[in-house]
Amino acid sequence: MKYAMTLLALVLAGCASKPTPPSWQPNAKDALDGFTDDYLRGNTAAANAEFARARRETTSTGRADLVAQVELVRCATLAAALEFDDCPGFAALALDATAQQRAYAAYLAGRWEGLDVAALPEQHRAVVGTGSLATITDPLSKLVAAGALLKAGRIQPGDVEAATETASAQGWRRPLLMWLGVQQKRAEAAGDAASVEQIKRRIALASGVR
Repeated sequence: MKYAMTLLALVLAGCASKPTPPSWQPNAKDALDGFTDDYLRGNTAAANAEFARARRETTSTGRADLVAQVELVRCATLAAALEFDDCPGFAALALDATAQQRAYAAYLAGRWEGLDVAALPEQHRAVVGTGSLATITDPLSKLVAAGALLKAGRIQPGDVEAATETASAQGWRRPLLMWLGVQQKRAEAAGDAASVEQIKRRIALASGVR
C-alpha cells in the first residue's frame, strides 16, 4: 500500500537537500508488514498489536484516507484467509475515503455488480473480468483475489487449489487451514472419500495435531 503524501521534513539543516519521510510513514509500514505476517502465520495477539500500532501512527495525521488505507490492508489480509467481517473500521471512514478505496472495499466484499473495475488496483481488474487468478503472481494478492472470488461466488476449483498451494508454499498457516477446509467441503459434496481423508490428514499436520 502506498501513502500519497508529500515529504516535508529535511535532513539536518545544511547537510543535504534529500527529504526524509515523517516518522509515522515508516512506522506505519513496519507495523502493517508485521500485522500481515503475524496474521497469516496465525499469531493473532501479535497481529492485533501491530495493527493497533499502524492505526495509531496514521490517525496522528488526521487524514481519513490514510487510516482507511490501513483498514483496507486489514480487510484484504482477512479476505486472504477467508475471514470476512464487513470491514467495520473502513465502513466508519467510507464517506471520507477515496473512490478507489471504496471500489476495493466492494471488491473484497464480493459486491461486484456495478463495480467500477477501473478504480481497482491493476492486478485485480482482470480477476473481475475473467473470474480467474491466472494473471496474478504475487502470493498475497493471489490469496486476496481468491478470497474475493469466493465471496462473490465465482471461484473455480482450480483456483481453490491454487490458493491452497500458494498458502502452503508461503508457510501461511491461517489461510492454508481455511482453504483446506474449502477443499474438504467440496470433496465431501462430491462423495470423494479418499480425498476427504487425505485433506483431513493435511489439516491435522498443519494444525500441529499430527
